[in-house]
Amino acid sequence: MLALLPGLLDAVHAARAARPGRVAETLLVPLYGLAALVLVKVGQGSLAWLAADRGMAVAMATNDPTTVAAATVPLAQALRCDDRPRYALETALVAAHRLMPAAADGGPAGPAGAALLGTLLIQAALAAAERGDEDGVRTLLDQAAELPRESGAGDGGFGPAAVGAARVVAEAALGDVAAAAVRHEQLIAGERWRWLPPEHRAAYLVDVARAYARVDDMFPAGRALLLAERTAPGEVHDRPPVRTLVATVSRSPAAPPAFTRLTISSHRPPRSR
Repeated sequence: MLALLPGLLDAVHAARAARPGRVAETLLVPLYGLAALVLVKVGQGSLAWLAADRGMAVAMATNDPTTVAAATVPLAQALRCDDRPRYALETALVAAHRLMPAAADGGPAGPAGAALLGTLLIQAALAAAERGDEDGVRTLLDQAAELPRESGAGDGGFGPAAVGAARVVAEAALGDVAAAAVRHEQLIAGERWRWLPPEHRAAYLVDVARAYARVDDMFPAGRALLLAERTAPGEVHDRPPVRTLVATVSRSPAAPPAFTRLTISSHRPPRSR
């Protein structure tokens, strides 16, 4: 993706210049969001913020709350990656409120709109957790948890399993790793866990491993990383921050016996582009 993105951006900018209008903008907004997401995954928070901000500028010009909300999700992720949780929280909440209907009997435009709103609420909750706001986390995730039942939004990327995963990560960020561990085991034992996309599951497992490592509990940290690698190998092998986490866990005598294989494979040469 890092190799493909510059060419994709050039192509869409050229299309926008040749035929300005909504069609080109609807391509440019998610493309900037994709660039931001890739940069977040390789630990480049400031560059991710720049890419997401450019996407937001294009989205704001459309004056469409749904387009703005879609651009806000990667912006909130980038701000959190860049250690700016307050701005991530405020940005996500503004977009969520704009997406909410003015009419009392309305709702986001179908399941897709509900999923987008729920994703914004999750981003806001994770930012609130990073700021130590326990009440805010609970309120935001409770709101997100109601959306799938009310709107029919499924678990393709948002739903009960996504909210459950966010609760685990938020509890760990708030310092309650024991409660997060119990909730984590319940989550991965449930049927809905498998409904999440593999990349989402693996990224979540990396977050869980990081939480365990933070309190020096290296056996479950290693176990979570091994499961993440089996679920989506790139989340472990191709993300520099995760390779650093693998190295940290590998130095502990409490690491699982099978972790040696992961340690060796995580230091393989980068794949050719």
